Amino acid sequence: MGYIRSHALEETGYVVLDRHDQAADPREWLDLEYVDWLSSGQTRFAPLASAFGEMECNGFWNHTPPRTDKDGVWVPANTAKAPVLKARAEEPGVNIGRCRVIELQPNTYSNALYNLHQDDNNRLNPDGTGWIVRSFMNLSDDADSYLLLREDRFDPETEVRIPLAAGTQLVVDTQRFWHAVWHQGSEPRYCLITSWESGPELDAYIAAKHGEPHYATAALDPVFVQEAQTEVRRQLAERAATISAKGRAEREGA
Repeated sequence: MGYIRSHALEETGYVVLDRHDQAADPREWLDLEYVDWLSSGQTRFAPLASAFGEMECNGFWNHTPPRTDKDGVWVPANTAKAPVLKARAEEPGVNIGRCRVIELQPNTYSNALYNLHQDDNNRLNPDGTGWIVRSFMNLSDDADSYLLLREDRFDPETEVRIPLAAGTQLVVDTQRFWHAVWHQGSEPRYCLITSWESGPELDAYIAAKHGEPHYATAALDPVFVQEAQTEVRRQLAERAATISAKGRAEREGA
């Protein structure tokens, strides 16, 4: 049967929406309660919707009963402080899973490449239902920072770099892409990330926001890119060697 997928994401796997005018928005994300949760880079998260409405960020499949990333429950302590952010997450009228604000500390390009990852949004997602994708609504003004998307983790030719000025909005199939953010600012970056279920309602929302699936990627010096690639491969090899040595030590000590 397969999953119900968004037609708007079929070609490239992402769309850039109209920028949201945040001039009249309160800076709600600064008042939220954050919890430590490892993602890509040095991060904290402020959950707005979680598995059972608790102040935590765990995958829904790690709860009892386990389930896919749908039917999130609003976290009262944070949504009371962020009615505008909650309304933005609800605007498409689709099923919502996890919804949280991420706080990311500044990093380097090579660090972002090292932390490239694919999400596992559709674990336990029943066949024949909507495929889970993610929206990214940048809250702070990070015009010199980039969301990095790669279909091949180690091929920079597949990389799309989308600058993250305040109000930048995207919908991304983050299970298709290796992704991370290269944040060059001096202050933390804040972004509202929401799991949305694909279907006609999401396509209608994307169309209303003039979703663009062909964004002109920001240019980088090829030498700079290659040097970062080399550093990432060195770090990954070093990590693999450390894990292997630890495994051997544990076997010999058993």
